[in-house]
Amino acid sequence: MVGSFLNVVVYRFPKMLENTWYQECREFLGDEVKDIPAKEIKPLTLSKPNSTCPKCNHAIKFYENIPIISWLFLKGKCSNCKSPISIRYPLVEATTAVLSVVVAMHWGVTLNTLFVLLLTWGLVSLTLIDLDHMLLPDQVTLPLMWLGLLVNIQGLFVPLTDAVLGAAFGYLSLYIVFLIFKLATGKDGMGFGDFKLVAVFGAWFGWQLLPLLILMSSVVGALVGITLMVLKKYNKDKGIPFGPYIAIAGWVTLLWGDGIWSWYLSTLS
Repeated sequence: MVGSFLNVVVYRFPKMLENTWYQECREFLGDEVKDIPAKEIKPLTLSKPNSTCPKCNHAIKFYENIPIISWLFLKGKCSNCKSPISIRYPLVEATTAVLSVVVAMHWGVTLNTLFVLLLTWGLVSLTLIDLDHMLLPDQVTLPLMWLGLLVNIQGLFVPLTDAVLGAAFGYLSLYIVFLIFKLATGKDGMGFGDFKLVAVFGAWFGWQLLPLLILMSSVVGALVGITLMVLKKYNKDKGIPFGPYIAIAGWVTLLWGDGIWSWYLSTLS
């Protein structure tokens, strides 16, 4: 059920942001655009209007919106116009369920499970939004960072000092790389959302595991980038979203980072 809601967030929230930006730009420009007709913006929230088929505008019934089951029952097609429904919807629902079960099995019936579930669901939405729009909204990343700091007031995962330093060093680690690349090439190598996402994980598990996070996300990102170049599916003008790799590496580090880091150091020695 949460995965089904995240599908709505991933689809609607970027559109809601675009509508807000459009309105703010027109207000800022004022007289400069007064003679330019404004486009019609239909009210859009995460709850309204009700979900419809994008092809035929068929209103989706509640029994057509049961996670995974409805997609299988409808054979992946709209009940009205028979247009295909992306398999991504049930995959997101199933993935969210699996990740949630893994978190619950790892920490059991504890506050840790509750808070990490909130983080996990936020990461799922951030990953998909970044893949679709090359965007990591502050409205999601910043609350997750503050949540990490708040839960560590009592040292739920790490001491608060480590959490604060983790958030600061996490942001600065990529920001410094960004500045060096900017000075060397005159181009932006990554977005500011990536810095904030690393800061999120620093706030959750402290500064000590940040090298592991950056190492894993960089390796995975490099492998994916090389693969896309080999397959000739890489568009250098568009770039590659780095957020999904940070999110995956950070989630893995939060759950098993201490064991992985100990194994890695022992291997080097």
